[in-house]
Amino acid sequence: MKRRTKRRLSGEKPTIWVGKSGVSQELIKEIEKQLDKREMVKVRILKSALEKDEAKQIASRIAEQTEASLAEVRGHTFMLYKRRKK
Repeated sequence: MKRRTKRRLSGEKPTIWVGKSGVSQELIKEIEKQLDKREMVKVRILKSALEKDEAKQIASRIAEQTEASLAEVRGHTFMLYKRRKK
């Protein structure tokens, strides 16, 4: 499943950016909305958001809050996967 997710999202551009305000409730809601719609989301973390934490820490925190699985963290970009509810 992770391999399929990586392959599908590798060519796409990120749909969500984490900015200097960090991880807010609005950002979490938007990620959840996109996960419900598409199952997979690619997120980019801007350098200004990385002052306090590393990319892996931010990615794991977002994955935990959205109850999604973290497919991959590469640099400042990470991919999330969450199976749709039927």
